[in-house]
Amino acid sequence: MHRAVVDLLEAEGYDALQVREVARRARVSLTKIYKLHGTRDELICAALEVWMRENRYAGLEARGRGEESLYEGLMRVLRRIFEPWERHPALLAAYFRARSAPGGDALIRRGFEAVVPAAMAVLDGVDSDFVDDLDTVVSSLVYGLLGRFARGEIEVRQIVPALDRTVYWLTTGYLAERGR
Repeated sequence: MHRAVVDLLEAEGYDALQVREVARRARVSLTKIYKLHGTRDELICAALEVWMRENRYAGLEARGRGEESLYEGLMRVLRRIFEPWERHPALLAAYFRARSAPGGDALIRRGFEAVVPAAMAVLDGVDSDFVDDLDTVVSSLVYGLLGRFARGEIEVRQIVPALDRTVYWLTTGYLAERGR
């Protein structure tokens, strides 16, 4: 059933998704769908959550930087998060819509559960004030970029380069300040 939702989101988009078509493709009754997922939005959120677990967060592990710079470690994590979205831009647009729908907070929570351990492993030993500032800046930037993408203002492939430049300058400034 979730595969049918993902396929429809990719092919037709968030607004065009009809629960009746999901039921037909998944060969389940509408009653079963509504019993498992009370609303269309909950169904979409559940399908996106499964897809994200299998694709977006797969291979995202909590490991220290090793020989990587702070910048390289953070970008390793961010690229791992965003590369699946680049291959599935319609799902990214659906994710942006679904995260503000009823039940969408579960998508955000699951994301934090997957990303925070990986990011914090990279940030081990980094000043906590910088970590807080980095979180504020990067999460705000991500939200703004996703909104611009969802509105068609930018291409999906512009997201990672914008993050890359921002993380580069933030980490460069942090390391320069620490060196004083």
